[in-house]
Amino acid sequence: MTETQKDPFAAAASFNAGVYGTGLRPVRADRLAEAVRRLLRAAGSEEQEAAVVADHLVEANLRGHDSHGVGMLAMYMPAIAAGLLRPNQHATVIGRSGPFLAVGGGSGYGQVIAREAMDLAIEQARREGLAVLSLRDSHHIGRVGSYGEQCSDAGLVALAFVNVVTRPAVAPHDGTRPRLGTNPICIAVPGTDATPALVLDFATSAVAVGKCRVAMGKGQEMAPGLLLDPQGDPTQDPGVMFQDPSGALLPLGGHKGFGLALMCDVLAGALASAMPGTPSHQNSGRVMNNMFAIVFDPARGGNAQWAADLDDLVAYVRDTPTVPGVDAIQMPGEPESRTRRQRLADGIPLDGATLAMLDSLGRERGLDLGELLA
Repeated sequence: MTETQKDPFAAAASFNAGVYGTGLRPVRADRLAEAVRRLLRAAGSEEQEAAVVADHLVEANLRGHDSHGVGMLAMYMPAIAAGLLRPNQHATVIGRSGPFLAVGGGSGYGQVIAREAMDLAIEQARREGLAVLSLRDSHHIGRVGSYGEQCSDAGLVALAFVNVVTRPAVAPHDGTRPRLGTNPICIAVPGTDATPALVLDFATSAVAVGKCRVAMGKGQEMAPGLLLDPQGDPTQDPGVMFQDPSGALLPLGGHKGFGLALMCDVLAGALASAMPGTPSHQNSGRVMNNMFAIVFDPARGGNAQWAADLDDLVAYVRDTPTVPGVDAIQMPGEPESRTRRQRLADGIPLDGATLAMLDSLGRERGLDLGELLA
């Protein structure tokens, strides 16, 4: 196994901007999605899979989550070559018991597996009011908020906890070495006539590893208080996350983020998965996501007027005096919706390293993506 395969984080940060320079270039979303679809097909994906994965990655960029956007292909392509990511897999039901639904992913593209697993949970929640989903053995599932939106669009509430099985990236509270993944949590609530859907989606680390990769591509430092270097000292250099030995991300909010990250490993790993985040898996070079999700119908949750009560709560919170320079209180999901509208109009700003990566991966597979990325 090569060094790139041993360290998937390093694979995603190994490209230099080259002729594309260090500035940002806007690329139309439809052209970027077509470039990614071509690259995925050349790497072995069938047409439908290529479309699902490409749309998911570009949607992450559109919503401002560049850490989970098309830059992830630098990690996916070597994983395919190493047999750690298997194209054209589908979600498989491996167990049912009452409201509990267990789904296996066969190391397939998480964007496909998690969407299909959530479709199964949505079907069950609509039929029975509740689904408790455990998804295991999926490659990186991408932006978890996408699956929250999938549920809220179906009129359902979702709570999702994900554990990230790969090289540890996050130090425990008061620790100096990484032991946990970035372990995201998502809570989504359907919208009403007066209130847009609420989608809370965040890593339990102070920052995502992908945001360090993006900062490296832009030649920027990280903000203070996010990173430790390999010696356990504070640093603002994003490159420490791609060294051997690596640095560490700090947990979000100190002991609180650490507790949430640990519980993601407990719920999605130790309790829900046949393959929890043991050291043997964390050192294997693969990236695996397990997810524990509760999906339910709010209309069957005991409060028939939940929508009116939600509207009242949101209106009350919005009616708050704001600090100078802020026009209004924003609900979870609104910043992403605003960014999406702006990037659809103006293009998705990509740094030179990301553009060089897409161009290089395409040429390795006999593709010239330059015109689409121009």
